[in-house]
Amino acid sequence: MTDFDVKQLEQFPTKPGVYLMKDASGTVIYVGKANILKNRVKQYFASSGDNRAMIPFLIRQIATIDTIVVPSEKEALLLENTLIKKHQPKFNAILKDDKTFVSLMINNRHPWPMIRLVRYKGAPKTDGLYFGPYTSAYSARQTYELLTGLFPLRQCSDEELKRRTRPCLLYSIKRCIAPCVGKCTKEEYDTFVDGAVKFLKGQDKEILKGLYDEMQKSSERLEYEKASAILQTIRQIEHVVQSQTLVVKVNGKNSDALALYREGEEVMLIQLLFREGKLVGSEHYPFSNILEDDEALFTSFILQHYQHQEGLPEEILVPVPLKDADLISEILSDAHKKKVAILHPQKGEKRALVGIAEQNAKADFQKEKDHQELKEKMLLDLQETLRLNRYPKRIECFDTSNISGTDPVASVVAFTDGEKDSKRTRLFKIKTVPKGDDYGAMREVLRRHLTRAKEADDLPDLIIVDGGKGQLGVALDVFKELDIASVDVIALAKEEGRHDKGMTAERVFLPEHHDPIRLNPRSSLLFLLQKVRDEAHRKAIGFHRERRTKRTISSALDTIPGIGAVKRSRLLSHFGSVEKIRHASNEELLQVKGMTKKDIETLRIFLEKNE
Repeated sequence: MTDFDVKQLEQFPTKPGVYLMKDASGTVIYVGKANILKNRVKQYFASSGDNRAMIPFLIRQIATIDTIVVPSEKEALLLENTLIKKHQPKFNAILKDDKTFVSLMINNRHPWPMIRLVRYKGAPKTDGLYFGPYTSAYSARQTYELLTGLFPLRQCSDEELKRRTRPCLLYSIKRCIAPCVGKCTKEEYDTFVDGAVKFLKGQDKEILKGLYDEMQKSSERLEYEKASAILQTIRQIEHVVQSQTLVVKVNGKNSDALALYREGEEVMLIQLLFREGKLVGSEHYPFSNILEDDEALFTSFILQHYQHQEGLPEEILVPVPLKDADLISEILSDAHKKKVAILHPQKGEKRALVGIAEQNAKADFQKEKDHQELKEKMLLDLQETLRLNRYPKRIECFDTSNISGTDPVASVVAFTDGEKDSKRTRLFKIKTVPKGDDYGAMREVLRRHLTRAKEADDLPDLIIVDGGKGQLGVALDVFKELDIASVDVIALAKEEGRHDKGMTAERVFLPEHHDPIRLNPRSSLLFLLQKVRDEAHRKAIGFHRERRTKRTISSALDTIPGIGAVKRSRLLSHFGSVEKIRHASNEELLQVKGMTKKDIETLRIFLEKNE
């Protein structure tokens, strides 16, 4: 059943465009494109139309469907991609925009270039030559270490380069040829820069030929030590090249091979990056409960991933034909001012690359599945061991902090499927109980948090309170007061009287059980409980320190004659601390609204007296 009136479909346009399916609250739940909007949307509701597994779930939630007509299929593709990024519909495959990239950069505009590891979002800057991005910081670091060993370029900052008067340690261990103090010529240095660039571009044979020629010339000039050093570099490069050689090479082209693997509602999409014919990295993208079939998923992924990313390959290889391949190629080529081909290879080397990607997609899916199954087994074990009524999919832990009886606060942290769920972290100022009343503080924060959660129908499966029987009793009282019967609760407390430095002993208190449970110190269940409790403790302590620091800062400024509450507030808001106010210049202080030269003079006198 659906709330959508299917009779409206007869009024839909018969032109290219995009359709936005919305639920009863007006939230966009799916965005699609069509060459003929009316015909495409009708397929969703026809009994013999669309047989994708997720269609029934989508249909039940549709309340309204909006359409946007565009002049052509190309514009429809572009608009669909834009709207998916804007609305983040739950039935579309969505790539996160907050991904950072790691690349190697050579600042070739500097007289003495160097190799650096850089991390960036979106497109890199135009301040040098970028190589990458690498799919992990580890692989980028390995390549960086290799390059700095093969090509002895400087590793110091520009400032250090200017002020050095003698070579650093890197010169003595032959990791730098010391341009800082003139130990090399510009031509010698540039030779190593060119070598590093060619190596990163995969031009191994050209580098080796040049090095062999240079070694021969050095031998002829009787510069045997230099020739020996060049030979050592040649051997290193040959070893690296040999270890990196793949069985499959594609004429030295820059190619990306895509593939995916499905089981039920779960999908794993893999991207293999081939540069100069060599596999330089891979990336995987898991998706759940998405509506797109394979063709639509590849189309959506390519547009989202490549449209604004630097380092576009010459060709993107896919395992299924894409009817919009030419349009996608045109969009990407326009965006990057370079030609890119979207290919569906049937045989040969390119088909072999897609085959490798398909094998990796299945392997990565299984690894992800095994990881999920391990977490699920651990949570099932936790349910059985602690005699819980519910599977603890979402765990919330409460902790309070009031060091020295001041600034009492509390924290709530959440773990979903055994992993920290940062977006659910909550911090509370204790408002209604006397300082030092730990039970009262726990009662207040439980009541405030659970009242809101109950109203929003967003209660967790398991609550952990930091403490012993007393804190557990407080939690049970709040449950009774709020009439909550669908949530499990336990208390976790360190064993009293333990002063050894071994594994921490813990006691787990359960409702209606007189004696606590003592888990094996090496139990993965205990480790999970401690991780959850320690995160709540860390958040509570951090929030307490922040509150205490702000109060101390505010108190320090309260006694300044002639500076009222408004100016004090502006000073603290602008600088953040008394120490920063102390070191601020007169010009910086005058930037604070309302501050005068007389105020600054008064402030200086006060701060000098209170140093």
